[in-house]
Amino acid sequence: MIAFLASAAANPPSSQGTQQAVGYPTLFLLVVLGSLIPVVPTGAIVSSAAVVAFHQSDPLALLGVFCVASFAATLGDIGLYVLGQRGARSRGGSRQLHRLQDRVDEHTLATAQRRLDEHGAAVLVLSRLIPAGRLPVMVACLLSEMPLRRFVRGDVPACLAWAATYQLIGILGGSLFPEPWQGVALAVALTFAIAAGPSVVRHLRRQP
Repeated sequence: MIAFLASAAANPPSSQGTQQAVGYPTLFLLVVLGSLIPVVPTGAIVSSAAVVAFHQSDPLALLGVFCVASFAATLGDIGLYVLGQRGARSRGGSRQLHRLQDRVDEHTLATAQRRLDEHGAAVLVLSRLIPAGRLPVMVACLLSEMPLRRFVRGDVPACLAWAATYQLIGILGGSLFPEPWQGVALAVALTFAIAAGPSVVRHLRRQP
């Protein structure tokens, strides 16, 4: 997926219209997929798409990336939440919810539940901006049986803030280099470094 965007940056189509017609649906599908399957690096995908849009010298291209990414992230989050809700209400329990819980350690989940109790749906905004913060809060929302409507009210601004943040990372990478592929490489490196931050901090804390 990242290789696809890097290839598009290194070999852009001759027509901006063609690039947008191919790029926006691809961006949409990848972000939706990444929201449903948490292992997909959606932040890096959005940043890479922003680099390509930045080098088009068209403000509408950047606006398109922002709108597509935020809408796709919201749609993916809602889809994942609905799957969790349906499973939780079934007699046999929720396989999807159990899969999500398996990805979250007990301490992180307890912290997410406490913050949800203190701040309500507003905590969703922060959870989207903190690396690996989305799943613990979503699981906490499911365990507290938060209604879908309330979840959506908190998730929409969260996805808007998330898309804007990773787009800014892409714009930064694109502005530092003359070639789009160079900006994509930097944007991907930055997003992966940010994502790895919490794991590094936890590892350092465990050291004697």
